[in-house]
Amino acid sequence: MDSSSLYDLTPIAWLLAAGALIALGPLVWVWRRNAGAGPARRLHALTVLTLFLTFDLTLFGAFTRLTDSGLGCPDWPGCYGNASPVGARHEIAMAQAAQPTGPVTHSKAWVEMVHRYLATGVGALITVLAVATWVVRARQSQQARAAPSSARQGADHAALSAWWPAATLVWVCLQGAFGALTVTWKLFPAIVTLHLLGAVVLLALLCIQAARYRQVAAQRLPTPVSPALRNGLIATSVLLVLQIALGGWVSTNYAVLACTQFPTCQDSWWPPMNFAQGFEIWRHLGVTGEGVPLDFAALTAIHYAHRLLAYLVFVALGLLAWRMRRIDSLRPQAGWLAGLALLQLATGLGNVLLGWPLAAAVLHTGGAAALAVVLVWALCESRREQAASARLSRANPAVPPGAPLRGAEVPR
Repeated sequence: MDSSSLYDLTPIAWLLAAGALIALGPLVWVWRRNAGAGPARRLHALTVLTLFLTFDLTLFGAFTRLTDSGLGCPDWPGCYGNASPVGARHEIAMAQAAQPTGPVTHSKAWVEMVHRYLATGVGALITVLAVATWVVRARQSQQARAAPSSARQGADHAALSAWWPAATLVWVCLQGAFGALTVTWKLFPAIVTLHLLGAVVLLALLCIQAARYRQVAAQRLPTPVSPALRNGLIATSVLLVLQIALGGWVSTNYAVLACTQFPTCQDSWWPPMNFAQGFEIWRHLGVTGEGVPLDFAALTAIHYAHRLLAYLVFVALGLLAWRMRRIDSLRPQAGWLAGLALLQLATGLGNVLLGWPLAAAVLHTGGAAALAVVLVWALCESRREQAASARLSRANPAVPPGAPLRGAEVPR
């Protein structure tokens, strides 16, 4: 296939129709189940469901990559210019006959297209969320202008923000663009890794929306926490994002099996490694920027860097969960962090010692994404404790930490 045929927008209408049809079921279910609830509760329910489906899409994306189905349809957005592999069965059969175990087979084509259908459905749900939030926000603004000034001031903190859904909509469009580049650039490692990170950012944006909608519906503020705990949440989140990026780099470069021992690698605590080749970012799969095949030492460097940072992330998650468990409102997140950290340890060891089984690899990606969601959830449900409020609490134990001071504005 020449480069001019990599993008064929002929089936785009059918793809959008499939996405709308997929989104229709969740929309009807949420609206009927929450018919008597307020707008914030309905939007919260739809956001949680969209978050769940986006997490499923992330898992299916990992399955698509790990089964080498990313090029099952080597053009975009359709499959050989068709809306489904059914219309492309002749082209797929010819490609499979030429390379029976190659990137294009009937099963791989279906895996790739189902991933695109699900992604379009998630995009449709995010579009509805953005539009619905803007409509609700406009109604709230009209009601606030018509309300007395005293009521308006007390209701300001309960207003829905329409900017998060708008940012999420923009981001999911960027994700679609990276999905197209993943295919048309033939699994270019940097693009595939950015696509994975983009999925994590999308999950984070939806988690922020879900938390904000829930707070507005319950008319409550995030829990005040000490600056040390708040900084720990932020630092651990940054470490986790870096570790996910390294994990994506390991997976997209097929460097998992460069080390098949634990805790050593190739019978050494510091095996031969070529970091310069391994972390040359802008290059095609399996070769350097000059087109020279990667050394095995480069794959070892990629794998071992991910493993070394994993130790630090595991300790940071454990300490953070231990600190968070002492705060009632953050105890659920603490439990999730501890459990997911252990899952990541188990699936990581399974990938190394069992030869990269598909189930362990998919679960490892899912665990990383879930950790990101839980950390964002904890960040949304907490806020930095005000110094004045903390001093008042220490002086008077009857005053809970973070309680609004008399005459002070309630933090938003």
